[in-house]
Amino acid sequence: MTAGQSARDVLASWTPPSTGQERLRNDFVGYLDSQPDAVRRICRPDHLTASALVVNAERTRVLLCLHRKVGLWLQFGGHIEDEDTSLADAAVREAREESGIDRVTLVSDSPVRLDRHAAPCGGGARHHLDVQFLAVAPRGFEPRVSDESLDVAWFDADALPAQTDDAVRALVADALQLS
Repeated sequence: MTAGQSARDVLASWTPPSTGQERLRNDFVGYLDSQPDAVRRICRPDHLTASALVVNAERTRVLLCLHRKVGLWLQFGGHIEDEDTSLADAAVREAREESGIDRVTLVSDSPVRLDRHAAPCGGGARHHLDVQFLAVAPRGFEPRVSDESLDVAWFDADALPAQTDDAVRALVADALQLS
């Protein structure tokens, strides 16, 4: 990805769904302006990540992974790699790798929402600045568990597991508003 410029352009042109998300977007853009390597996992104290909430075609169910490091049911996502050409590309790659679904497609190249959370990757990293997208899984596939997860499972969008967090609940709510 070109030194964060593509990420900056995506975020600067995105219309956030709330004032809280607008403040977060402005923080992310400011961080990208101050840290030329903010899209790389080596950037400290924070760095951008990309994730995708995978839903079924009817958008009534969400596919989540039980994250190995944090022990919560989360959307698929992770660090932006050198071969990723955009935030959206990184999000769809992560969703495909972690779900085992090779035909996951993003609904849009625009994010659904943003989230700043503690970085479980260590090495002096403080926060992940997560750019979150919505993806749809094709009908008739079986997800599989990757090395990064303990499990992968479908949940009704209105009955998320107790072992998740408010950020996932907010992502699901905002993503389903786009339906």
